Amino acid sequence: MELRICIDVDDMERAIAFYTEGLGLRCGRRFQNAFTEILGASSPIDLLLNAAGTRPVPGSEENRSYQRHWTPVHLDFVVDDIDAAVTRLVAHGAVLEMPVNHRAWGRIAGLADPFGHGIDLLQFSGRGYDVLLQPAQSLSNQ
Repeated sequence: MELRICIDVDDMERAIAFYTEGLGLRCGRRFQNAFTEILGASSPIDLLLNAAGTRPVPGSEENRSYQRHWTPVHLDFVVDDIDAAVTRLVAHGAVLEMPVNHRAWGRIAGLADPFGHGIDLLQFSGRGYDVLLQPAQSLSNQ
């Protein structure tokens, strides 16, 4: 099964710059200005052009808003250099909401993209998330 990630935006060129120049991904197919495929992550990202104030689904009582909003789904991007990635993304319009923090598995930073979507940057070190497993569950013991 293929997973495609769809992200609503209200400014296609700004979104393309954010996800390509900011995260190092690349532009795939462009379907006029309706949507653009972004490649280079483990799943393709489709940037969908939708104006603020429009209804996301028929019958919805909410309208699209590109101010910071909360949803139980966010994207984690694994990067090699979290400090450089934060700097690039902020330069492309991201808001740093949680400065870089150290965890047992590496480092994390929380941001909002220019369209109000939450994203995290992760930089793994050592065994990455495997450090959280009990020794009997580690990959080397499987």
